[in-house]
Amino acid sequence: MLVQLARLLRSSCRPLRPIPALAVALALGACVAEPQGARYGSGPGGAIPSRPVPLPNASAGRRVALLLPLTGPGAETGQAMLRAAQLNLDRQPGALETDTLDTTGTPEGAARAAKEAIEKGAGIILGPLTAAETAAAAPIATAAGVPMLAFTSDIAQARPGVWTLGVTPAQQARRLVLAMQAENKTRLAAVVPANPFGEALAAGFVASASEARLAEPRVLRAPPSFAGFNDALKDVAAYASRRGAIDGQQRTARASNDADGRSKAAELGRSAPPPPPMDALLLGASGELLGQSAPLLAFYDIGPDQVRILGPATWARDAARYPALAGAWFAAPDPAQRQGFEQAFVAKYNAPPRELASLAYDAAGIARSAQLGGPAWPMGSLARPEGFAGADGLVGLLPDGQVRRGLAIFQVDRGGTHIVQPAPQTLSAPGV
Repeated sequence: MLVQLARLLRSSCRPLRPIPALAVALALGACVAEPQGARYGSGPGGAIPSRPVPLPNASAGRRVALLLPLTGPGAETGQAMLRAAQLNLDRQPGALETDTLDTTGTPEGAARAAKEAIEKGAGIILGPLTAAETAAAAPIATAAGVPMLAFTSDIAQARPGVWTLGVTPAQQARRLVLAMQAENKTRLAAVVPANPFGEALAAGFVASASEARLAEPRVLRAPPSFAGFNDALKDVAAYASRRGAIDGQQRTARASNDADGRSKAAELGRSAPPPPPMDALLLGASGELLGQSAPLLAFYDIGPDQVRILGPATWARDAARYPALAGAWFAAPDPAQRQGFEQAFVAKYNAPPRELASLAYDAAGIARSAQLGGPAWPMGSLARPEGFAGADGLVGLLPDGQVRRGLAIFQVDRGGTHIVQPAPQTLSAPGV
C-alpha cells in the first residue's frame, strides 16, 4: 500500500495547466477570495424568523449611494463594479439620483463614505466591497435606518437591514444538502480545508443538514495539503476497518507459501470491501489540492456507485480535468442566466465584465425594482416574497439579513460539466 500511495503522490503532483477565466461570474464566497482583508462568515444558514425585525424609518429620499474602492489596490474592481451598477440604473433614466463615494478599500474609508452618503440623503447604500469595510460602514447605515446591500460574502456581517450579496459557501452547501435529501442520500460527511473558507463551507453544511432534519454530518477539517487530505479521506472512509479483514486474510493466504495460497490472496485482492459509512461526501478542495485529492477517492474505496461526491462552486473551473471526479456534483450559478448582463456590458463598454461586477449590477437592479412602489426602500420592498431576478440567478433577501440564491446543480463529466438540476426560479422552489 505504501508503494501505491507514493506512486499516487508523484502522479498527483504534476504541474497544473493554467486555469482559464470563468465565464460564470464566480463572485462567490467559494469561488473568488475577496480582496483586501475580506473573510468568509460561518454563521447559521438563516431561517426566516417568526416575526421580522423592523428597521428604523428609512430616508424618504430617492438617492442611491454606491460605496466602492475607486482608488487604492481595489480600484480596478471598484471601477468595474461602478460601470455595472450604472448599466442597470440606466435602464430607468432619471428615476434615481446616484452618489458614488470612494472607500479607498479601507474600513476607515468605508465608514467615512457611509457618513457622507447619509448626510447627502441616501435612501439605500450599495456596497461596500469587503467584509472589513462592511463591518465599519454597516453600523452607520443601520443607525440611520438606511438599508445596505453589501458585496461581501461574509455572512457574519448580515443583520436586519444589511444583506451580503456575495455567493457564499453556506448557500452552496445548502443547495447540495437539499439535493442530497431529494436523492435520499442522508448519511453525509465532509472533508474541508482548515481555513476560513473550509470553516464557512462546513458550517453551512452542518446547519443545512440540521434544518433539513438530517443526522449531523461528520466533518473533518484537514490541513490544506496532500498529506492532510490523504489522512482525512482515509479516516472518513473508515478505510482501515473496511479493508482490515481482507488484508488480514491476504496475509494469512500468502503465509502458506504455496500456489493455492497465492491464488487465494490474489482473489482477495480483487474483492470489494464493505461500503463506506456515508452516501454523500463534500470534498472542499480546489485547484492543485483538488487534483491531488481526487485520485485518493478510488484509492480508499470511495466509489461513485456508493457515494455521491460533492464540491464547491470553484469546481466550475477545474473539476472536469480530473477523471476521478466523473459523476460528482457541485452548486453554482447557471452561466446562461448571466449572458444578458455580459452582452449589455460589452455593448456599452467594449470589454467583458470582471467577475465581481455582477454583484453591483444585481444590487442596482434590486434598488431600482424595489423603489417602484414608493419613494423609499422599506423592508417589505426589499425582503419581498418573490425575490429578484439577477445576473447570477434568483436572489432573495430575508428579513433577518440572510440571502437565498437559486443555484443550479452541475455534474462533472469527463472533459466538461452539465446541469442535472436547473436553478430554481422562485424562493418557494425546492433547493433554495
